Amino acid sequence: MNWYEKLNKYFPVEEMKSQKHMEMLLKEKGDVYYKDEGPHHVLMYAEFKSFIFIDYVYVSAASRGQGLGHQLIEKLKAKNKPIILEVEPVDYEDSDTEKRLKFYQREGFVHAQSIGYNRRSLATNENTPMEILYWSPDNQDEEEIYKQMKKMYEDIHTYKDEEIYGKSYQPVDEVLTYDDDREADDIFDALKQSEGV
Repeated sequence: MNWYEKLNKYFPVEEMKSQKHMEMLLKEKGDVYYKDEGPHHVLMYAEFKSFIFIDYVYVSAASRGQGLGHQLIEKLKAKNKPIILEVEPVDYEDSDTEKRLKFYQREGFVHAQSIGYNRRSLATNENTPMEILYWSPDNQDEEEIYKQMKKMYEDIHTYKDEEIYGKSYQPVDEVLTYDDDREADDIFDALKQSEGV
């Protein structure tokens, strides 16, 4: 299986970029968009001047629990910039969502509760709400994370979308919202409750 097939098999269709999209990003935005690939992992990320966005992390089932995911995150943390990623809300029918969340919690990520994120999938035409997690070496506030997410959305997610998919994603202000008073449950608290902690 090539790197794209591994990602495509692991991530839900509504979260996947097309192979053409990702290849264009690697080729045309190679100063920002990167692929770190090994026999047991694929990490796709964008590194901007002031932050890093993790697009996809895949670790093969055979090598999970051996610290490979931790090593990949540590390599990014060593760059000493905030790291941002999107994660689907916990679905108790899908144990992978819970495992992913526990992994990021162990790695010191926090839930950006004031940032709302809901994008319509071009593949399924369904709204796909996501939660934003981030790790910050200098305790950046969520408003700054929000601004960085907007930049990433416009530079990476919607890059040449009309040319690639024949239609465009929604504008950034329809997808991302910032509200200090947003009544979002902390997804990590929900995780603890599900474990009876």
